[in-house]
Amino acid sequence: MEYNDLLTGFYFNVKVDGSSSDADASFQEVYGLNKEMNIEEVNTNGENHSTYRLPSTAKCPKLILRRGIASTNSELIAWCQNTIDSDLDKPIQTKNISLTLTNENGESCMSWRFVKAYPIKYSVADLKSKENSILLDILEFHYQCFEVETSPVKESKLKSRR
Repeated sequence: MEYNDLLTGFYFNVKVDGSSSDADASFQEVYGLNKEMNIEEVNTNGENHSTYRLPSTAKCPKLILRRGIASTNSELIAWCQNTIDSDLDKPIQTKNISLTLTNENGESCMSWRFVKAYPIKYSVADLKSKENSILLDILEFHYQCFEVETSPVKESKLKSRR
């Protein structure tokens, strides 16, 4: 594998279904790109000295998006506030969230699609008078599952090197 084949983690964008604003796509950090299989421990025939560890369902952590606060007219923030403030008086509106990793030319290299996501937390980073930093929105989502897709750009590069 050549150095040019390695992907960098600082060119990415986020797209929320139904959002028309580019400001809602500019995030500084994304957390929660992992899956893990649950394990169920079962005792065997009354024997206390041994257990079987059996695979169970997969679990995914929450998706966390962090960005600088730039606009007060955010469709994404409105969705978060409406969902969290509704007290379950109305059905939760789910949306798909896509995260796309791009190269330095803006070409898609890889993407993750978070299916049926809904906001569970909205917060603003701590205010600190002694620090010179950008104020951040922090958005947290649960989702049904996520799918990983590689891009034709990355696949064509790999095939041409073989």
